[in-house]
Amino acid sequence: MSFNLLKNPNRASSLEEARQFCAEFCLIGSQPKYILGRNVYAECVAGQVNVSGFIDDYTNDKDYLGLPVLKLADVPKDALVLNSAGGRPLSARKRLSEAGLRNLDYFSFYRLSGLSLIEMRFNEGFSEEYSANEEQYSWIYDLLQDQNSRDIFNKLVNFRLEYDLAYLEGFVCKEDAQYFEDFLNLDVNDETFIDVGGYDGFTSLEFIKRARNYKAIHVFEPEPTNYQKCLNNLSAYSDIHVHNLALSRNKATMKIEVQGSGSRISGDGTVNINVVRLDDVLTDVDTPTFIKMDIEGEEIAALEGARNTIATHHPRLAISVYHKPSDFWKIPKLIFSIRDDYEVYMRHYTECIYETVMFFVPKN
Repeated sequence: MSFNLLKNPNRASSLEEARQFCAEFCLIGSQPKYILGRNVYAECVAGQVNVSGFIDDYTNDKDYLGLPVLKLADVPKDALVLNSAGGRPLSARKRLSEAGLRNLDYFSFYRLSGLSLIEMRFNEGFSEEYSANEEQYSWIYDLLQDQNSRDIFNKLVNFRLEYDLAYLEGFVCKEDAQYFEDFLNLDVNDETFIDVGGYDGFTSLEFIKRARNYKAIHVFEPEPTNYQKCLNNLSAYSDIHVHNLALSRNKATMKIEVQGSGSRISGDGTVNINVVRLDDVLTDVDTPTFIKMDIEGEEIAALEGARNTIATHHPRLAISVYHKPSDFWKIPKLIFSIRDDYEVYMRHYTECIYETVMFFVPKN
């Protein structure tokens, strides 16, 4: 079975409607025009189009960028509304449509408006990346273990290329279930979990629910505030080691840009952190059975620093593969260069391209 780009049978009509919306939204005139949401996408559009204001039901602010902020119920029914929701575009579109407002998502607007707009976060350069490496996408598609994985892969690649929300239909936000799937076959006893990118300890708490008689948990969280949250939230449990460290391919001191759950290593960061290899932290008595990584694009570097751990212990792996355009194939290529006796699955946990996880389950 080979990977092929999907065809949206309604694409011609939907494209025409989207182009018409773009033309009217960019036209200087008296028709009211609003942007749902307040983010970098909204700010970018507002810098190039004369809009009447913004829509945000979750704030008490009355203005943004010098323009009024309205509740959805107060928006004129003849308004055009650009949906700039990045994480929940389907839910936002449903709310706008149910309110009887003509609307279009930012991603279609980005592609069709002709304006110089910000590309979708975590999708920068994907079209060029895909064109240069089509055979790699076919390679990993053929490795995927089940039809669900292949369907998810198909939909995400097609949306990343086409920016057509039709490819995201059926996806829902279920981040509370992220990283834990039945095919992992977690044991209630003797599991050792490595939580890389611990944030506030939530994922480790979810692991404990499923493996209550675990052997040990190692949490890696370099950002000081998040590290303290992990300590506080996990303090009631035994055999948990919370490391105020980041993982990478080499030992180093780096800087981190503090952004809550999205804190990431960056030369522009304001906080110094210590970086180590996983292979150098775990002791001879540590036998990891499950490693999860979600570290804002540093997954490949951390995996390279865990070569010996993976080669020796053959743990299950749950690795985020959405931060960089080439993650879909470069991450499995790296893991298969360490051990090739894994089954590969893909699962997705939001309405957009965020929170895609690739699972590697040991064979036999």
